[in-house]
Amino acid sequence: MPIRERRLNGPQDTGREYRNLSQPQYGIAHLTNQRVPMRDGVDLLADIHHPTSTGTYPALIAASPYPRQMQDLGAPAGFIEAGATDFWVSRGYVHVIANIRGTGGSGGTFGFFDAQERRDMYDLVEWVAAQPWCDGNVGMIGISYFAMTQLEAAVEKPPHLKAIFPVAVTADLFDAASHHGLASSSFITPFLSMMGLTSDRSDAFWRRNPVIALARRVLNTPKLHERFATMNGEAAVTMMRGLLRLPHHPHPWDDLWLETMVRHPLRDEWWEERNVLPLLKNVDIPVYLGCDWENVPLHLPSTFTAWNALQHNPNVRMAMLGRFGLTWPWESLHTEALAWYDHWLRGADTGIMDGPAVRYVLPGTEGWRTSPTWPPAATNRLFALRGDGSLNEDEGEPGHREYLSLGTGLNRAKASPTDPPSSLMWTSAPLPADLDVVGAIELRLEASATAADTAWIATLQDLAPDNEVTDVTAGWVRASLRTVDDAASHDGTPVLPCDEAVAVAVGEKLTYRIPLVPNARRFHAGHRVRLVLCSDDQDPSTPAMMNFRHASVGTSTVNTVFSGSRLLLPALNP
Repeated sequence: MPIRERRLNGPQDTGREYRNLSQPQYGIAHLTNQRVPMRDGVDLLADIHHPTSTGTYPALIAASPYPRQMQDLGAPAGFIEAGATDFWVSRGYVHVIANIRGTGGSGGTFGFFDAQERRDMYDLVEWVAAQPWCDGNVGMIGISYFAMTQLEAAVEKPPHLKAIFPVAVTADLFDAASHHGLASSSFITPFLSMMGLTSDRSDAFWRRNPVIALARRVLNTPKLHERFATMNGEAAVTMMRGLLRLPHHPHPWDDLWLETMVRHPLRDEWWEERNVLPLLKNVDIPVYLGCDWENVPLHLPSTFTAWNALQHNPNVRMAMLGRFGLTWPWESLHTEALAWYDHWLRGADTGIMDGPAVRYVLPGTEGWRTSPTWPPAATNRLFALRGDGSLNEDEGEPGHREYLSLGTGLNRAKASPTDPPSSLMWTSAPLPADLDVVGAIELRLEASATAADTAWIATLQDLAPDNEVTDVTAGWVRASLRTVDDAASHDGTPVLPCDEAVAVAVGEKLTYRIPLVPNARRFHAGHRVRLVLCSDDQDPSTPAMMNFRHASVGTSTVNTVFSGSRLLLPALNP
């Protein structure tokens, strides 16, 4: 008898024609708190969700530091990202949800994406493959940290790992925690606090708490659940910030906060241990990457660096999603993932490998576009940051503009009306025709500062005729970490190693190459392109994508921007 299914939130596919997909036909059984031995004697804990019918099945592992007991809660919370158990098990997959070392009752100490975590993922995969309910074919599932553990497993090359689906992944922890030298404090600080808080709670707290049980019933009612389809990243971050006021054990969470936010401001050996990008050259199993365009300050950059690092692998696919493509609880792209795993774990001809390797939404348009490569072929259009505040392909009369960025402890009662502004913006004339921008975006900034260090925080915006503003993407550089390694670039965009600080020559005009996170947008005819520049985004009036803000550099400076500066936009229709 067919299983009656609930409606999952979010886009479920990328517009391909699928065939031979597994159909829902199984009931679900549960094995909780299963001990999974690691090679050093530590045990991880996992919940096993499997079909009720006797037999062996392919397994999908979802591993993270988040409470495994809560992955079916149904809440719009940023840690419910293991995927929909009822979707997978009903179709004949075993869904294994595991807590990584030092979290959720698992033994050992949490290392935050370290080498030990990678070795654990190898052992977890091989343990699952050897269980009597598994047919030896293992994949992995889940977004965000669940996606990160997929890459960790893949670089260790466990023999039974056949394919992965790491959507919304971070491959290099430094790039997520520090945006070219600017600490992503409004994310890392609440994240580690949340980890400390949730890891202190017992198994009984999660499983036998009547409040949680009631919440699970209410949150999964269809009408309420459907509303979560438009929950965004800002809401998740706001929830995490609320946890800052609650107490948690300091070890290892506060220790890790010191390491990430204070002890290692430059890229060094501590960070390199937490960077799997160099190891991706050894990955030859199929990999399905993807992200939503709005995830600018966290997972979007790594999606493209991982893509570049996997160019040797012929079985890599990528899907770039539009607004609300990834929401919580994570349920989007399940049909896409089913076609992927039915193909690679079951040998079915599903159509998932048909057509070009890249499928993407161009925000401002309908439907899916395709490209055989990333980025699609485009022509750079250069816009000058003119001295009159306009953004124009003609620089006009050379000029400059200046703004003020103040550190703390200056004992001022309030700002003075004589102060320069705290940010600058440049706005184009209304566009005479649609401008389709897809790919790598760069700001070549000619600027000077009155301090030995400052920050450059740039936000690209779409300004509609009714003055509605949409943040498109952003880029960040700490001025003392401005050195570019062009040899490391795969597509001509600047790469900033951030491994050595060089003081700014006070008052001297310097050129900064600031990579904005690659993105896509149709700027419609009649809309304007706007660029906002500041040096401190702590003020709520300053744009910050997903409301991710940075620790201040702390210097007081007047920054001058010269009209020789250029914004480079990759246009499909130049």
